[in-house]
Amino acid sequence: MTTKVAVVTAGSTGIGAGIVRVLARDHHVFVMSRSDGAQRIAAEVGGTAVSGSVTDDADLQRLVDTAVARFGRIDAVAMNTGHPPRGDLLALSRKDWADGMDLMFHSLLRLMQLVTPVFLEQKSGAMVVVTTYATRTPELEMPVSSVVRCAVQAWVKLYATRYAADGIRANSVLPGFVATHPVDPVRLASIPTGRYADPQEIGNIVAFLLSDAASFITGQSIMADGGMTPIP
Repeated sequence: MTTKVAVVTAGSTGIGAGIVRVLARDHHVFVMSRSDGAQRIAAEVGGTAVSGSVTDDADLQRLVDTAVARFGRIDAVAMNTGHPPRGDLLALSRKDWADGMDLMFHSLLRLMQLVTPVFLEQKSGAMVVVTTYATRTPELEMPVSSVVRCAVQAWVKLYATRYAADGIRANSVLPGFVATHPVDPVRLASIPTGRYADPQEIGNIVAFLLSDAASFITGQSIMADGGMTPIP
């Protein structure tokens, strides 16, 4: 039986760790993180840790090469990243905006430039990018994330369209508030479900979109916010 292979970036904590734990049920997961947390969660789920940053081309190359060298394939990519700079809209520097682009957009582009030839050779593959509910309702508290992740979702739609005929799918998941940070009572009051998400709930959605059960879903941005965000 062929082993399914997944790669997950920023997978040591939070949403990334939730994705790793769910995908590990039926994949060998290659977990990349800058911290030693990648080693811990890889050991927990029987996966493989790859130390590195999504902003480093050589680290992304090593992630892909490690997976392909061991199993000869990559079936699923879950692209998760850390948080970009925050601050007042006009006080943020050009470097802050550039850093946000490098962290969230350029990293995705680099990774998929490396993975897509593997997908094409297999004639199959699926990718999911974790973005944010704030791409639908941009917030001044997170300007860089709101703006750059809109670009990420647009790119995912274009990628999905370009490669759909090759058996490759791509989607975005837009989480709301997740129980990895202290609960803000004001935020909590805006969530119809009355709670923050557990990281593995986001992991369940990502895993579904990466699975054969979602074989006719591509180019979509799936909201996962407990009903908080109004329909546009």
